[in-house]
Amino acid sequence: MLRLLSDECFDGRIVRGLHRVAPPLDLVRVQDVGLAGFDDPAILAWAAAENRILLTHDRQTIPGFAYARVRAGEPMPGVFVINDKCPVRDAIDAIRLADGASQPDDWRDQVEYLPYS
Repeated sequence: MLRLLSDECFDGRIVRGLHRVAPPLDLVRVQDVGLAGFDDPAILAWAAAENRILLTHDRQTIPGFAYARVRAGEPMPGVFVINDKCPVRDAIDAIRLADGASQPDDWRDQVEYLPYS
């Protein structure tokens, strides 16, 4: 099972839907762990320390910071960039599929754009 962290601006409908249809999913929000208002590098560092894949809609800055961690030899459990224009149901299905069909190490040092088109 994947361990996930949703960033501050991640669509709450997706988070609620995941908790509703996949209750055992290990997903926490940045707001729940005291990281609201923190910058991207701090959130990625926390995610790495907790071995959690970050869920985000941020295509602009998160991928660059994530790959900077990889280049620096720092741990980076992975990032799922979820298209903010896709239907909520498609986003939920893509995250559930990734959770059910993979292991955490499959995403290490990767930035994945979901859902696949």
